[in-house]
Amino acid sequence: MSTTGLRARARTAPAELRGPVRVLLHQHRRSLWAACALLGLGIAIVVGLRIWVASSPERCADGDTTRCGDSTYLPTYARTAAETYLADGGTAVLLLAVLAGVFVAGPLIARELENGTYRFVWAQSVSPARWLAARLALPAVLVTAGVTVLVPVYRWGWSGLRDNPYASGLGWYESGINPALGTSAVAYPLLAIAVGALFAVLVRRTLLAMSLTALFLGSVMLAFGKRRYELWPTARFLGRDTPPQDAWHIESGMLTPSGKELYWKDCWDAVPTHPEDPASCLRDRGGVTDFADYHPASHFWPLQLVETGILLVLTAAAVALAFRVLRRRHA
Repeated sequence: MSTTGLRARARTAPAELRGPVRVLLHQHRRSLWAACALLGLGIAIVVGLRIWVASSPERCADGDTTRCGDSTYLPTYARTAAETYLADGGTAVLLLAVLAGVFVAGPLIARELENGTYRFVWAQSVSPARWLAARLALPAVLVTAGVTVLVPVYRWGWSGLRDNPYASGLGWYESGINPALGTSAVAYPLLAIAVGALFAVLVRRTLLAMSLTALFLGSVMLAFGKRRYELWPTARFLGRDTPPQDAWHIESGMLTPSGKELYWKDCWDAVPTHPEDPASCLRDRGGVTDFADYHPASHFWPLQLVETGILLVLTAAAVALAFRVLRRRHA
């Protein structure tokens, strides 16, 4: 094909999707308005919580309502409520991703394949590939745009509370927070859309496609939540030093003279026999030097980018497989 032909094809490719996309926008306009309302609600909650905390009367910079510097710390109800809700921001992003995947798997693709209404669209000079591309492109663009707005707003609300030394459950590494702080907040919905399309063209049944999509995404999210710390090498402290306050503590214990690692968790059952000195349990096993493995705050972006890369690879594989299945069944 000549260079002129390639350029012409590149110009006409987006135009070929405009018709199917307009049909989708009209057909699912209520769902799209509901999604916009949900996004707006999430943004409004974060902004409202931040304003509520800022307007609440606090005597001290750390949020204390009692006398500064004493042994009593009593935060306002606004700060307590904001910490509670914002601690689940990452969980909310994952839930939105699952909803996007289930919607693509069910109403957007599988229902049309199950009912046979796709034949009418394909009879209007819309190829199966264009039909599927439109159903992937529209939600992908909308979700990416929405999350791109939501993430900075959430980071703004979260950062206003995390610096409080008495804040709890707001660490950047918390599984309920981490997915909403970086690029993985976009990658998860894109994976959900791709997986939803794949299961839809595979099983061609609405409820089954939706169930398989939710099950697969839940498994992936659970796996990353449990093993995220393994995506980047940890740092290590030796001796009596301790990691920074904002570090993600992974493991600690003692080293033997040969370098063998002994972990505190191995002595939990033995602590009652050493109530005066729990460390004696590890020393009895040969431990001589304390160590602590952790992720400093500087590891946030490496961890995020590795996780995002894995998710995007899975997304690309799911999209390619979905088009391949569609082409083989409807060549």
